[in-house]
Amino acid sequence: MRRRGRARRAVAARRDRRAGTGRERCADRGPARRRDTRRFPRADPPHPLGPPARPPLRRARAGPRTGALRRAPARAAARRRRARGHGRPRRAGHDGHRHGRHDAARRGAGGLRRRAPGALILGAAAREPGACGCPRPRRHGAAARWYKRRAPAAYLAEGEANAALAEEVTASAAGARTTEVYGLAARRLARVLDRVAVAHRAREGTLALRSVLFPAVDFGAFLPVAAALLLGGLLHAHGLASLGAVLACALYLRKLSEPVDILLQWLEFLQRGTASFARVEGLGLVTGDAPVPAPRAPTGDGTLRLAGVRHSYDGDRDAVRDVDLTVRPGERLVVVGPSGAGKTTLGRLVSGAETPSGGAVTLDGVPVHTLPPGRVVLVTQEHHVFLGTLRENLALAAPDAGDADLERALATVGADWARELPAGLDTVLGPGGLSPDGAAVQQLSLARTLLLDPGVLVLDEATSLIDPRTARRTERALAAVLAGRTVITVAHRLHTTRDADRVAVMEDGALTELGTHEELVGAGGTYAGLWRAWHGA
Repeated sequence: MRRRGRARRAVAARRDRRAGTGRERCADRGPARRRDTRRFPRADPPHPLGPPARPPLRRARAGPRTGALRRAPARAAARRRRARGHGRPRRAGHDGHRHGRHDAARRGAGGLRRRAPGALILGAAAREPGACGCPRPRRHGAAARWYKRRAPAAYLAEGEANAALAEEVTASAAGARTTEVYGLAARRLARVLDRVAVAHRAREGTLALRSVLFPAVDFGAFLPVAAALLLGGLLHAHGLASLGAVLACALYLRKLSEPVDILLQWLEFLQRGTASFARVEGLGLVTGDAPVPAPRAPTGDGTLRLAGVRHSYDGDRDAVRDVDLTVRPGERLVVVGPSGAGKTTLGRLVSGAETPSGGAVTLDGVPVHTLPPGRVVLVTQEHHVFLGTLRENLALAAPDAGDADLERALATVGADWARELPAGLDTVLGPGGLSPDGAAVQQLSLARTLLLDPGVLVLDEATSLIDPRTARRTERALAAVLAGRTVITVAHRLHTTRDADRVAVMEDGALTELGTHEELVGAGGTYAGLWRAWHGA
């Protein structure tokens, strides 16, 4: 039994040595109390009265050694250390675990508050400059609001001045020969210089706005950085902040200002783009495409009616007023009159290119401006040739037409030059290829119209660039091909009135005479005077 006791004490001593503690023995009292060498070094002098008395260790019962028996001495030693206050300090809410990274973070934060208050001040300045006395960067918003109130009008004025200057320069260059012949060079130069001066003043106005916006943006970005450096320098001089914290705060503020600078630069681009976009004429008045009525069974024979039609371009003076006219199906009507009488406006109203300011223009009871494309076609003296082959230009009106149909349409309008082309229909038109003259372009336009085969055709000086003999032959060929279709012709050459079913005379926007050629000549009115003047010429 005594041998077992010595063995147990040896095992406990080895365990205590591994834990950093030792045992002291008293010669007459057995093992002394355990000492914590971490808090009570061995070099301390012993107590003069010796170690305090302690009850002897309870001897274990003889028997097999179990795990609980092996752990009992260590548990008893831990209880004694806690009783003496040598264990880990306990505080309210503490669960007895070891200090982890969260405890270290709390200790570090406390140390930072004790040792580096300047770093916290600089951090607050970087997050909220006004919290530490740094000037808040409000100049960005003030400059942007000031700029936004003045920029739209300034950029609109600049765009208008630039457009007027470009128009004046283009007109002067196009009419240089006429200007030279009539000795108007000095006058035209003065007009161009006036436009240049207006454009220069408008440009100076927008430059003045930018000269205020951009420096304000730069100053607003520099001010927080300068304040952080100044405050950080003072804190660093008093040992309250490190140099790294000062530089980090300054760089952080600079990085924060870069996106604001970019946004304000985009503000300038948006103002300029908005002003340019607003200068697109009529864009704000466009509400969408005209509604196309659903297909329905024909209820009429193709009668075209104008009832109380009037139209004004500027809302002040009527270009066409109080026109009442009925065009029978398949009728050929020629509209004549002096220049400025409203003939072209009437043709555009009949074709649906313009919506009347008052009254109605209908085809079988349906307003013509709501009809699908191709029902009523307007051919004017202004035409365009697209870059491509002759076949591609003609196929715009009829993509499924064959070469025979294209050649027949060209022959009908008198385009004999097309047969002489080396490549025929594959001849390239436009820059780098064949450049047709005005008469050839008009013939191409008429050929497209024949291929389109409209129900109502409006011709407004469609043959004005063709020589009179060829124009006469072309008009008769068109009349033969378009037999049975309604054709309204706006003419200055009165020879077309002989072949018309009726003639309408326009004067000062009003329809003054209507009848056949013979009836109007016999009436001795305006048409009779025009006919005599034309026939005498």
